[in-house]
Amino acid sequence: MKSDDRLSAVLHVLLHMAQTNDPMTSEQIARLMNTHPVVVRRTLAGLRELGWVRSSKGHGGGWSLSCDLARISLLDVHRALGTSALLKMNPLNERPECDVQAAVNVALNDVMREAEALLTARLSEVTLADLAADFGRRAASSSSDRTGVHKHAD
Repeated sequence: MKSDDRLSAVLHVLLHMAQTNDPMTSEQIARLMNTHPVVVRRTLAGLRELGWVRSSKGHGGGWSLSCDLARISLLDVHRALGTSALLKMNPLNERPECDVQAAVNVALNDVMREAEALLTARLSEVTLADLAADFGRRAASSSSDRTGVHKHAD
C-alpha cells in the first residue's frame, strides 16, 4: 500500500508561504513538494476556493496565504485535500467463511475506528499557527543558520 504524503507536503508548503511576504511560484512550490507544478496548481486551487490561499498572475505573481493560521487545523487541511481515511488497514477477507477471520476482522475494525477517532480529535486540536510557532522556536534555536532564514536542504 502506497502512503499518502500529501498532507505533510501541503502543510510544509503552507508554512513556507507563512514565512514570506512574496508570492511563491508553482515551480518553487513544486520543488518543495517534490512534484510537478501542475499538481501544485491543482492542489492549491482547492485551497484558494476555501479562501486559504490566493494567486496572482504576471511578473512577481504566484501563490500566497490569505488566511489566519490559527483558524485552520490539521484536520481541516486533511479534509480540504479530499484524502480518504486517516488510517488504512483492510481486512484479509471482507466476507470470511472462516469464523476465526470474522473475529479478527471485527476486532481490527473496532480498533481502527477507535484509533481514527483519536487521531481525528488530535488533528482538530493542532492549528497551522501551532506548527508555525514550533518552526519559529526551532529556527531560533538552530545554530546551523544564524540569519533566522529557513534554508532548505534541496
